[in-house]
Amino acid sequence: MKTFKNHLNQKLKDKSFREAFDSEKEFLELSMKLSKYREDKGISQKELAMKANVTQQQLSKIENGINCNITTFLKICSALDLKIDFHKNNKKTIMV
Repeated sequence: MKTFKNHLNQKLKDKSFREAFDSEKEFLELSMKLSKYREDKGISQKELAMKANVTQQQLSKIENGINCNITTFLKICSALDLKIDFHKNNKKTIMV
C-alpha cells in the first residue's frame, strides 16, 4: 500500500511538480504568518478586514491559503503595519 508520504516523495522527483509544490508551500507559510501575527495583536478577522477595507471572507481565504489577490494581501499587510521586503541573494525572499 502506497502511503501519502511515499506518493509525495515520488511526485517531488518531478522538477515542475516540485516547483509548484514549493511555491504553494511558501504561500501557505506566509498565510499562516499573517494569521498568527493578527492573533498575536489580538485583532479579530472582522476588525482587520474593516481596517484593510476588504471583506472578512477575503481575509479568511488568505489566512487559510485558499485564495490570494496581491492587492488584498498588500492591504492586509498595510493594515497590520507590516512591510514586505525583497532581499536579493541566492533566492528571492519575501519577509512578513
